[in-house]
Amino acid sequence: MALNAQGRRMTKEGSPKFPLRLDQMASKVKKRSVNRSIGGLVRATELPLLAGSQPSAMGLDSSDIRVKMVGRLQASGFTDERVLAAMKAIPRHLFVDPGLAAQAYEDTSLPIGHGQTISKPSVVARMLELLLNGRTARKRGDLGRVLEVGTGCGYQVAILSLIAQSVISVERLRPMYDKARDLLAPVRTNNVRLVYADGMLGHPPNAPYDSIIAAAGGDDLPEAWTSQLALGGRLVAPLVDKTSSACPRQVLVVVDRTDQGLQRSYHEPVLFVPLKSGTL
Repeated sequence: MALNAQGRRMTKEGSPKFPLRLDQMASKVKKRSVNRSIGGLVRATELPLLAGSQPSAMGLDSSDIRVKMVGRLQASGFTDERVLAAMKAIPRHLFVDPGLAAQAYEDTSLPIGHGQTISKPSVVARMLELLLNGRTARKRGDLGRVLEVGTGCGYQVAILSLIAQSVISVERLRPMYDKARDLLAPVRTNNVRLVYADGMLGHPPNAPYDSIIAAAGGDDLPEAWTSQLALGGRLVAPLVDKTSSACPRQVLVVVDRTDQGLQRSYHEPVLFVPLKSGTL
């Protein structure tokens, strides 16, 4: 049996072979395809979802529990149907440790090992809605070419794959990179490429990006990120807000690249892991 570059089994036709049963994704998420290869990314397809990896007695392999989670997001003010449909489609419990699976659909962050966390569903939804309100995203109807800094367990990557043309996700911690690769293997995210590298450097080979999203926050945005943002593109990241006269706190910052240069706006407080350089 042949193996691809990630060590996954291939069929005779060259497609990844998944021995586990796949469910169909939520009906609101449209089938999409990429017309050309982008920096080594393969053609995107509709995303089938893995089911039944957690004990069915917990009820977590049912779409009903995700529908309820999305209903709570809607009740709290989230309205973008693309984001809500993607979050309804992706089983969050598959991306957390089995011992915490019962909490997977609560609006809480959870530890995923190595000092990292999976973000609250409401925070994921908020950042994606902010990205989709960028100029290029409004014109395209999706996030275009995305750079994600901080792959973590891969949950947000799976969601991004449904609302983007292609996703480059960079992770600096080798154990987390390996974990995300394994967790994403049964989910046919064919428009995603995982990269083990220093996220503070972005990923120049595939720049510029229409959308950039970061899952770690520092005192300032790395220049590499803003330099790799396309004209009309938008960046969303946690950042220490030094403009406040009160005690500095971490907030979401939005950066748009316009004809007049970079424009920043600051939003609600958040709490993300610290942004660090180098690889481990």
